[in-house]
Order: sequence, then structure tokens, then C-alpha cells
Amino acid sequence: MTLLSRTKDMAKLRGMSLETLALKAGLSNKSIYNWDRNSPKSDNLEKVATILNVSTDYLLGRTDNTHANEKSDKVIYLDKALSDESVVIKFQGREMSQKAKRVIIEILNLFDE
Repeated sequence: MTLLSRTKDMAKLRGMSLETLALKAGLSNKSIYNWDRNSPKSDNLEKVATILNVSTDYLLGRTDNTHANEKSDKVIYLDKALSDESVVIKFQGREMSQKAKRVIIEILNLFDE
């Protein structure tokens, strides 16, 4: 995939046209279309990547991971993990007790108030 095609795909996924994306990035409305013939300036590429919430490496085709600095897209629901007695949670190499899990849940619930 080319820089332009990746940018188009991500813009579409985010529900915007290339013109809208360019304007949000402070570029002229048709400038991104030229990326198949001319490489963009690095600061323009960075602005577009930021708006699309992807890495510049992804847009450039250097990686298939949209966020090159992320190790995983895995989501852990902490409330479920802490309340599920079958889930083993370790801290500093030791298994966390059920009591410790309950205390953490209580602490986290304070943030919802």
C-alpha cells in the first residue's frame, strides 16, 4: 500500500474525506492527493498522522501496526479481572490476594464519585 492509499483508508475509517483531513491539518484541501507523486514534508505528515491517530510509520508503510510504539492492542477490563477469582494477577512477582483485589476495586471506585 502506498502512503496515499493508507491515508485514504484511515481517513475513510475515521469518517472524513481527504479534503476535510487536509483542512484539519492546516493544509490546502487537495494537497494530500499529491502524496502519490511528491513526498509530504515531515511536519505535514505528522499533523495528518496525529489527526488520524496513527503513527507516521504506519502511513509510510513501515509497519502494519497503526501505533508503532504500542506493543499490543489487547484490552484488559480491570474491573472484571479484579473481581474474577479465577484470574491470577501478580504484582512484583507475587500473586495478589482476593483481599488486595477488593481494596484496589474500592480505590478505583473512589475515582467514579
